[in-house]
Amino acid sequence: TLPALDPPGPSHYSAAAMNPPRAVTYRTATAADVPQMTASRSADPEAGPADQRMEAYLQGRHHPGHARAPRTAFVASAGELVISYIGGHLSDRFSCDAEVQYLYVAPAWRRQGVGRSLLSRLGHWFITQEAHRVCVDVNPDSPQARPFYQACGAQPLNRAGWMVWPDIGHWLAAQQP
Repeated sequence: TLPALDPPGPSHYSAAAMNPPRAVTYRTATAADVPQMTASRSADPEAGPADQRMEAYLQGRHHPGHARAPRTAFVASAGELVISYIGGHLSDRFSCDAEVQYLYVAPAWRRQGVGRSLLSRLGHWFITQEAHRVCVDVNPDSPQARPFYQACGAQPLNRAGWMVWPDIGHWLAAQQP
């Protein structure tokens, strides 16, 4: 067997962000990805720390309010580095069917379609779960978040910070070439 490797630290992510490779790959995330997800976010001083409950969330041991099983997450990688992640679950919050729990994109990868691509993957997963009405609690400390979600078809939910896709399938259909 191969020895376990420690995930790259924040300085590794900073160096990679300055010279990003072109190819981005996407895949389903597991709890084993959490150290790299956390390291990716910790390299961004404006983002604040990653949720310490993320591993428990992915393992089904942490249940946000109104969350229902199942849940999933996806990561985007450039080479060996996780540069972005998204997670979501079924929900009955605000009469929604599902909820986006996490979304983070490293600064060097913003406005390059990575977040939109991850949201699309999660949206397709929601549809396979017959979840169409999807909500997200938009972080007020992230000035790019609300415009991003609006550009992706989300609408204000008339609750502080919350936005909704009345049918995320409509947004997904509009993304098809």
